[in-house]
Amino acid sequence: MSFMATILPDLNQKENIYSETTRFFKQAKLGVFLHRSNIHKVKGVSALSIIRFVFSLVLHGMSFSRALKSDRIPKDFRKDVVYDLLKNPTYNWRKLLVLVSTYLIEKFIRPLTSERRDCVLIFDDSAFYRNRSKCVELLARAKDHAHHVYFKGFRMLTLGWSDGATFLPLAFSHLSSPKAKNRFQEMDSSIDKRTVGYKRRKEAIQKTTETMFNLLNAVDPEKLGAKAVLFDSWFAFPSTIAKIVRNYSLDVVCMLKDLPRVSYHYEGQSYRLSQLYKMVRKKRGRAKILASIVVGLGHNDEYGQEIQARIVFVRDRNRSKKWLALLTTNMNHTDEDVVRIYGKRWDIECFFKVTKSYLKLGKEFQCQSYDSMFAHTTIVFLRYLMLSLRAREEEDPRTLGQLFYMYCEEIDDIQFAEALLTIIEALGQTLAESFLLTDEKIQDFLDCFINKLPSFLQKPLLKSEAA
Repeated sequence: MSFMATILPDLNQKENIYSETTRFFKQAKLGVFLHRSNIHKVKGVSALSIIRFVFSLVLHGMSFSRALKSDRIPKDFRKDVVYDLLKNPTYNWRKLLVLVSTYLIEKFIRPLTSERRDCVLIFDDSAFYRNRSKCVELLARAKDHAHHVYFKGFRMLTLGWSDGATFLPLAFSHLSSPKAKNRFQEMDSSIDKRTVGYKRRKEAIQKTTETMFNLLNAVDPEKLGAKAVLFDSWFAFPSTIAKIVRNYSLDVVCMLKDLPRVSYHYEGQSYRLSQLYKMVRKKRGRAKILASIVVGLGHNDEYGQEIQARIVFVRDRNRSKKWLALLTTNMNHTDEDVVRIYGKRWDIECFFKVTKSYLKLGKEFQCQSYDSMFAHTTIVFLRYLMLSLRAREEEDPRTLGQLFYMYCEEIDDIQFAEALLTIIEALGQTLAESFLLTDEKIQDFLDCFINKLPSFLQKPLLKSEAA
């Protein structure tokens, strides 16, 4: 074996360079789950290589167009290669995300989770802006409830899993509008109706509550150890709550909103939320939990069988004279349990913040195809899985944003290591050719040379040797 083989990695193989991203791809079995999701190519650059390339763009701090001009990618890697993969309507990107997330939860997260800890599923939506777009498939006019403005784009309905310490996304849908008058573009009429891509498009123009159940059908709550579903008041309708309890054997913990047409059954009568609040006896003083009441749900639906639920009224900490209402369908929950469990819903808000601020959700690719947009969002969610898994494994006190910048610095270290190793390789070849030294002599010289380097230069070389 020559001296180069002992100290130099194969610079043509990225996997031989120390990298946390490579470790994640192996941990998550991306290659296996891509095949099971029907995401594969017959010839050319493999689907795994393309996804790895797109996955790493944000860590390199590169745009897609700039990365294509780099001399660090294979010659047969072209722009069309990436877009052809992303816009293929037969690839099941939802199945990929569900398989990877479920595997990581079962293999790496749940073994670290106490059985006493409540694992939950969380629903929420977030604005997916495409204000500067005109020809994006199923582009619609939607309302951002957080900022109370209308925008062009989609509502990204997301289902995630949390144990209170770690949040992982499971499935999502880019919702357009059920009303044709609110859509700027319709779906591509040439899409084969037998494909997964067509089903996703039809789902995008359904009512939000119908899509919620599609996402629930895609996961297995028993495998995930989930016992409850959390969501805010935008989804908290009695019919929706009753359907989840009856069909999925899951408890519901949610926020309620006082709406004129939404009523709850109490002592043989139907009351709206504000009427119930006036009827209950409140705790005196500055108590955070004001009162609770047991009501019935679903008595007017097709089943006609009432579901028991408890409504807990709590003080609004931002407006002390106002109140908020939380509901649970688990009658064993205490009032304090309801507040504690619902607090886990905040995890999904942090998830939206990280994906938009750091992971380039909706910013990296300006795709016009609905399939491309769906595929890229899946890859962004895979990036979040990597950060979340690393934070949980290491019990790292750093935020996910800090971990993201750490990975960016690691990519810089890899590039620096490659450049440094190239220089050392050229030095070794020069010694062999000009001075006719043996491999043993050259090895001794290079070892001595590396040992005399400053520590900040030695560090990336030692990492590459360990890889």
